[in-house]
Amino acid sequence: MIEEVATESARTRRFYLRVFGCQMNFYDGELIRAAFIERGWEETPDPEQAEACLFHTCSVRHKAEEKVHSLLGELRARKRRDPGLVVGVIGCMADREGRELFEREPHVDIVCGSRHFPGIPDMVARVLGGEERVLALGESEVPVDAPVRDLNGRPSHWQAHVAVMRGCDMNCTFCVVPRVRGRVESRPPSEIVDEVRRLVDAGTTEVHLLGQTIDAYGRDLPRAGRPSLALLLDLLAEVDGLHRVRLVTLHPSYVDVDLADAMARSPQFLRLLPIPLQSGSDSVLRRMKRGYTLDLYRKRVALLKERMPDLELVSDWIVGFPGETDEDFEASEAALREFGFIQSYVFQYSPRPETVAFGMKDDVPAQLKRRRNIRLLEIQREVAKARTQKMVGAQSQLILEEPVADGSWRGRIHNGHFAVIDTSEGAPGRLVKARMEGWNGKELLAIH
Repeated sequence: MIEEVATESARTRRFYLRVFGCQMNFYDGELIRAAFIERGWEETPDPEQAEACLFHTCSVRHKAEEKVHSLLGELRARKRRDPGLVVGVIGCMADREGRELFEREPHVDIVCGSRHFPGIPDMVARVLGGEERVLALGESEVPVDAPVRDLNGRPSHWQAHVAVMRGCDMNCTFCVVPRVRGRVESRPPSEIVDEVRRLVDAGTTEVHLLGQTIDAYGRDLPRAGRPSLALLLDLLAEVDGLHRVRLVTLHPSYVDVDLADAMARSPQFLRLLPIPLQSGSDSVLRRMKRGYTLDLYRKRVALLKERMPDLELVSDWIVGFPGETDEDFEASEAALREFGFIQSYVFQYSPRPETVAFGMKDDVPAQLKRRRNIRLLEIQREVAKARTQKMVGAQSQLILEEPVADGSWRGRIHNGHFAVIDTSEGAPGRLVKARMEGWNGKELLAIH
């Protein structure tokens, strides 16, 4: 009997974690994994082998929420067979649906909001200990981002995500993020730099700084000595061994001269910026309450490109927003060509509860939304092809990411274009100087 008890207590528990949504969610997923690993748990890719099945969710689009409900439905039979299974919903969907999740999915044990996920292992332990249900929503007394981050749980050692802020102070009419994520909360710059140094000491060469509107970093902190994203870039430039810094995501309203200058002088800054335009029509932008006009966006881009002519841009687009006319959509087509985005993420508008736009008439037919979606992606391919070909002949620094064939590696150059190079010394995260010698129809061809 004593041996049986000892064997049971020594058994490693397993958890399954599925993450949906933005890069911030995937970063949070790393923190969740680290918290479980610290407590002796082991991650499994098979939910059938797990004692806790957890879903870190996204509420930006209806399709993502329905996917989670579908996966939860698949666990009902398993829960009947194994009542000890713990099922948890974490993040934005938990914030938005709250207690209603228990009603719609009675087999769910934990509903954990986006500000409470660091405590999810303890919540699982409470359920395993006999507590029927755990509901954790709203503000938390414990900071989401610990001053010293546990570096376990990262899928890659050469590349890492670092959250510099949480929340969003914008009020876009189509977006639920401010409601579920809360207002902006910036981390102290010293804490961020210390985390990056620890990551570099552990083998990281590239970091992605994350924020819903990252160029608003620091604006919530006391005015006296207030830090900024420009200051943060300058501080990170002093971190030896850090080859590249990538920013995700910017809002045009917060781009200023100080930030543009800091980007231009940073030796690590990846000159690939996600600055979503969403629409090329001022009337649509006004209904979206984006806070800028097409001309203001144009001026912000000019400010950046005056200092960095080789800067590349990435945009999100919403097609079929309420009231979008053919003329409005044509303005988006023209804007995509004008700004020469290297990449676009195009989404068909769908009404989201608890947003201002939910009260607007969804008057663009679904078939027309699909056609506009396809058309923007067609234009994007044309634009990206032309911009990539312009890089032939350029000298750059290439960070290797993955092997693609015998002796060949794929990576990104200084402004985000993909390139392939033959090298006998390939390794993820390695920085190599290269010349772009050609283009194979998909990516650049580089040589030492």
